[in-house]
Amino acid sequence: MPGYTHLQKAQPVRWSHWLLSHTTAFASELERLREVIARVNRSPLGCGALAGNPFKIDRVAMAKELGFDGLLYNSMNAVADRDFVLETMQWGSSFMLKISRWAEDLIIYSSLEFGFVRLADTYSTGSSLMPQKKNADSLELLRGKSGRAFGQMAGLFCTIKGLPTTYNKDLQESVEPLLDHVKTVADSMQIATGVLSTLTIHPDKMLAALAPEMLATEFADYLVRKGVPFREGHHISGRVVQLAEQNSVPMDKLTLGQLKEVDSRFGEDVQSCLDYERAVELKDATGGTSKSAVKEQIAVLKKILGASP
Repeated sequence: MPGYTHLQKAQPVRWSHWLLSHTTAFASELERLREVIARVNRSPLGCGALAGNPFKIDRVAMAKELGFDGLLYNSMNAVADRDFVLETMQWGSSFMLKISRWAEDLIIYSSLEFGFVRLADTYSTGSSLMPQKKNADSLELLRGKSGRAFGQMAGLFCTIKGLPTTYNKDLQESVEPLLDHVKTVADSMQIATGVLSTLTIHPDKMLAALAPEMLATEFADYLVRKGVPFREGHHISGRVVQLAEQNSVPMDKLTLGQLKEVDSRFGEDVQSCLDYERAVELKDATGGTSKSAVKEQIAVLKKILGASP
């Protein structure tokens, strides 16, 4: 399928590589969530109203029995601490940002102009006026819910930023947004899972969207393998693109003679640069889009998913 930069066709990639680009982003969020849980799971119990308590309560034992990982050690800080809310909503906002970008890609790919994927009827709706429409409402709602999550986080920051030390009633404003935030994130996860698991893929449309111009960099790489500095190779491949445009033909219709006029170092084997599968398979360094690189990424991600939280 086409890979895009600036929403313009750039280089061919595998569909699996696109999937893994978002999987990697979500895996980072999983790792962050594990860190947040370990950091904020600290007990304030036994701090009294603000000065501590006079009954020799064993705060460590109480925290351990209740499943906390540690204590908030200063009682004045503990009664006003809402880091567990702020960090949870910071994490949730970061996660929703990733899910929104994933949704935006699928909204584009499911449009009539692209047609790479088709959403199940369960996760799309028709138009109230135009019967031919199949709208990606589920994905649009996910994209919209991200703004709600961001607002809850920013709102609480603004509420807390000017409060004096220890408890103030303003802090009750942390409860409602936290509960709604957690529900919004959880519901979004469920909807995203449903969308992805019922998605229909159209590989034929993806292949049809490939264009020879996306292989321009292959000409530069070809010359680099012949010892040409990449900067020079990039300039030469640009001239190949320009020649195709001047002749109003796709780049793969240029003859060997025309290519040699651009640069004499183009040989008979230069036609191999116009093979999409070859172009993809050459990107076999770690993180690339070749089959071997994709399988390596899958193995790494499985380890992250299987790691103990």
